[in-house]
Amino acid sequence: MPIAPLNEFRLVCDDLTMKHFLVKTIANAAALAVAIWLLKDITLTGENTGRQVLTLILVALIFGLVNFLVKPVVKLLSFPLFILTLGLITLVVNALMLLLTSWLAGQADLAFHVGGFWTALLGGVIISIVAWAMHVILPDED
Repeated sequence: MPIAPLNEFRLVCDDLTMKHFLVKTIANAAALAVAIWLLKDITLTGENTGRQVLTLILVALIFGLVNFLVKPVVKLLSFPLFILTLGLITLVVNALMLLLTSWLAGQADLAFHVGGFWTALLGGVIISIVAWAMHVILPDED
C-alpha cells in the first residue's frame, strides 16, 4: 500500500519541478528580451518574429542551463573574491555567464550575440533586475 502515496508524491514533485522550470524559462526569456531591447550590442536576429521568439526561448533555455550548471561552480571558486569585493564580483560572474551563453548560442547556430564584456556586465545587471521582477510577478509554487 505505501507505493501509491509515493507515486502521488513523485507526480506532484514532477509537476512542481516542471512548473518551476517553465516559470524560470519565461522569466529568463523576458529578462533577455529587455536586455536586447535596451542594449544595442546584445543582438537577436531572425527572418521573422516567430523565428526570433523561438531563438529567444532557446537562448533562455541555454542561459538557464548555464546558470544551473556552471554558475554555482564559478561562484564557489570566486567566494574569496566575493568576500573581498563585498559581493561586487557577482556582477562579473553574471557577465561571464551571459558571454558563455552568447558563445554557446553561436555554437548552436542561434542568432544571439553579446558584443563584449562591458555590454555583458550591463546586460547582466539588467537581466538580474528583470528576472527578479518576473519571479515576483509569476507564480513559482502552489
